[in-house]
Amino acid sequence: MDKRPIGVMDSGLGGLSVIRVLREQMPQESVIFVGDQGHFPYGTKTKEQIQQLALRIGKFLLEQDVKMMIIACNTATAAALQLLQNELPIPVIGVIEPGAMAATQHHYKKIGVIGTESTIKNGAYAKTLAKLNPTLSVISSPAQPLVSIVEHGQTGTSEAQKAVDTELEVFEKQSIEALILGCTHFPFLQKEIHNKLGSNVQLIDPAFETIRQAKELLTSENQLSDNLTSSINLYSTGDVKDLVAGAQKWLPNGYSKCAHIELNEEG
Repeated sequence: MDKRPIGVMDSGLGGLSVIRVLREQMPQESVIFVGDQGHFPYGTKTKEQIQQLALRIGKFLLEQDVKMMIIACNTATAAALQLLQNELPIPVIGVIEPGAMAATQHHYKKIGVIGTESTIKNGAYAKTLAKLNPTLSVISSPAQPLVSIVEHGQTGTSEAQKAVDTELEVFEKQSIEALILGCTHFPFLQKEIHNKLGSNVQLIDPAFETIRQAKELLTSENQLSDNLTSSINLYSTGDVKDLVAGAQKWLPNGYSKCAHIELNEEG
């Protein structure tokens, strides 16, 4: 047994969608989350910039004695997963391969992927899906503006629906069977996405497969926690008020602490 917390990072509030699933699947695990809102958004940054930011957060999480790091950000996973796995002495998992695996567990022939500019531009999902199932037809489309909708607490509004309708127009003429939500912000817009695409299109949230893999890894290493009381400590490099608002809205069981942090250049 290992009572040390699990570290989770994201460019902003999207990672809360992964923490929500983590709490459902592994309620005994403590969590330390860093939302890098001070450098949001990641989707328009270069690979090198994202790597530097992600490594800085990884080093901070190491200082908090985490036993595992989950990159709860598709953009950071695509840019920095390999680097963090090489640089950090703990297991590091991302959300792209689990998301792709979840999509190929069904007999879909044509699926869509939405993500940030960066995730779509580097073809992270398309490449991974091609390896897992070369016969699968994949239509990828960036939906960067939807990230800001979530960050600014506009889910459930007419503005959110208008933004979703605009960003998902590309799928009107494409009869996709499923859509990978290739950004951890997007699960908070499932209602609006369903309204646009209809209930016949299955929405795939990579968080579920990511947490299943995390649990499997911790189990195999005998590192699951047996804490009777676990904690969720949230940190933001930006405005704590936004993180508090998001946590109150999307973490039904609450959190232990929310604070601002500054991460220096050296990590």
